[in-house]
Amino acid sequence: MSVTLNIMPEPSEQGLSTQSASETGPAEAGTGLHERITEVLRTVIDPELGENIVDLAMVRSVSVKDGHATIEVALTIAGCPMRTQLEQETSRATLLVEGIESVEVVIGAMEKDERAALMNRARRLAQARALTTDIPFNTRILGIMSGKGGVGKSSITANLAASLAESGAVVGLLDADIWGFSIPRMLGISGPLEVRDKKILPMERNIGNGKLKVVSMGFLSGEDEAIMWRGLVLNRALQHFIEDVEWGELDYLLVDLPPGTGDVQMGLARMLPRTELLIVTTPGLAAQKVAGRAADMARKGNLRVAGVIENMSGFTCAHGEFYPLFGAGGGRRLADSIGVPLIAEIPIDQSVASGGDAGEPVVLRGDSVVAQSFRELSRLIRTEIAPVIDMGSCSARLLNHIEETLNETPA
Repeated sequence: MSVTLNIMPEPSEQGLSTQSASETGPAEAGTGLHERITEVLRTVIDPELGENIVDLAMVRSVSVKDGHATIEVALTIAGCPMRTQLEQETSRATLLVEGIESVEVVIGAMEKDERAALMNRARRLAQARALTTDIPFNTRILGIMSGKGGVGKSSITANLAASLAESGAVVGLLDADIWGFSIPRMLGISGPLEVRDKKILPMERNIGNGKLKVVSMGFLSGEDEAIMWRGLVLNRALQHFIEDVEWGELDYLLVDLPPGTGDVQMGLARMLPRTELLIVTTPGLAAQKVAGRAADMARKGNLRVAGVIENMSGFTCAHGEFYPLFGAGGGRRLADSIGVPLIAEIPIDQSVASGGDAGEPVVLRGDSVVAQSFRELSRLIRTEIAPVIDMGSCSARLLNHIEETLNETPA
C-alpha cells in the first residue's frame, strides 16, 4: 500500500509551548549576576529528558565571589554517563555571563525525594509536549539546522548519515525540508514509501555494517513538483513523519531541517523535545550572524545545541595554497559566542557536489581530505558529542519509566 498523508491540521494544534510559571529556578538565584547565571543555565539541556537543568531543579545552588562562580548540580545518580557533558556545558554557559572569569561545577547526586520530584516534573513536561513515536529511547536525535540556505546543510546531513552507517550504526534520516527536499537524490535512494499496519516504512540502504532508514517528501512527490504548503499544514506533514513511521531499531535519527527559524523548526521543538541541534554556518560574518539566530531559536525552544559545523572553510589548490573564499573564522566565532564546541571545519571540494548528484556521498568515495573531514565529524559525534545512550544510564531509565507510565495512564 502506498502512503497518503492526512495533512489537515487539528483545531487544537498550537505553536511552540511556553514554560509554565510554576516551574522555578534555584532558590539562590536572586538579582544581578546570580539572576543572569540562572537564566543562561536554562540553555543547558539534559539530552535524554529534553529539558533544561534549571526547570528540572538540577541546579542546587549558584554562588559568585570576585568573578568566580560555583555551580552545584545534582544528577539522578553519581555515576551518570551524562556527567561530563553536563559539567562542560554548565561551565561554558556560565562563562558567557559578563563579569564571570572562572567557573567551578560541583557535581552531586540527588536524594530519593529529589529524584521523585524530578520525575514528576519530567512527566508533566512529557504529557504536555511529546508525541507517541516508534523512536527508541536510546536513539540520539540530531537536527541539522542553518540560519539561511546555501550553506550545504543537506550535504553535511547526507555525508554524516552515510559515515555513521559505515561505522556500523543504524541511522534514521528524516528529511524535514518539506519544500526543498534533496536527501533522496544525495543518497541514491528512490521511493515510493509503503505502509504496513498503518505505519510508514522508511526506504533503506545498507552501508558497510550499518544501515540507513530514510523518510522524505521526495518519496511522495516528483522531484520537479513544487510543494506549496504553509503553517500548520507543514507541521501536520512533519507530525506524520515523526508519529506514523515504523523506525524500528535506531542508534541515531538525523533530521535535515529547512533553513531559518520558522514553523517546521518550532514544530520539531514541540514534537521531539529530545532533539539536539548541530548548527551549520559558512565562515563569513554575515552567515555567522544568521546562524546565531538559529541557535537562539533553538535555545528558546529548550533544545540543546550540541555543536557548530563550519562548511566551505576554504579551498586548497593543486599547488597546496589555501584560499578562504568565503571569509574566515565564522564557525569559531559562532561557537564561542553561544558556548558550544566547533566540531568540524569542512573544506570546499567539488566532489561533495558531484557525489550528491550521483547519489554516492563523498565520504564513501575514497580518502580525500573532505571525506576524512566527514569521517572525523562522525567519530566525534559517536564518541564525544552524542554517543548512543546506554539504557542503563540515569536519565534513560527515568525517561523509559515516564513513557511506560504515560502509556498506562488513561487520556
